[in-house]
Amino acid sequence: MEPDHPEQPARRSVLVRLGTAAGAAALAVQGGIVLRSLVANVSYDTPSRVKIGRPGSFPEGLTLVPETRVFVSRHGKRFRVMSAVCTHLGCTVRVEAGLRADPSDPDTRRATQVFELACPCHGSRYHEDGSNISGPAPRPLPAYHVTLAPDDGHLVVDLDREIAPDAELTVP
Repeated sequence: MEPDHPEQPARRSVLVRLGTAAGAAALAVQGGIVLRSLVANVSYDTPSRVKIGRPGSFPEGLTLVPETRVFVSRHGKRFRVMSAVCTHLGCTVRVEAGLRADPSDPDTRRATQVFELACPCHGSRYHEDGSNISGPAPRPLPAYHVTLAPDDGHLVVDLDREIAPDAELTVP
């Protein structure tokens, strides 16, 4: 006669349950690893507040700051910063100088130099203040809030804070 082993089916079912639980735990850990790999450890976004240089380092007129894709407009001690990114498809616009007849000259012999901004990709054109002239661009170039850093006197641009097109910073 064979002896009864009543605990053998119970032992087998416990081992099957343990194996299933271990497999499920391994799949959960692997799923967590895969989901975590979709999230970057580092932010590659540009900071919203950027130092762009001392006021004295910018000449009169428009200057492109390529690292931040902004134009600095200087007229004496007045500074204005606006985007250099075309509002159509995001190309970097460039400065073009041209001559216009001087409106104060009745004979139209004198000309004044004017600056315009042009998108090299799709032909959008802007006035020196960023307002639209022509092209597919849907809106003017935005102007940004600019301040002086108290520690070193550099111009600080807040790229997340758009301001009115005629707002300027006057430096002492």
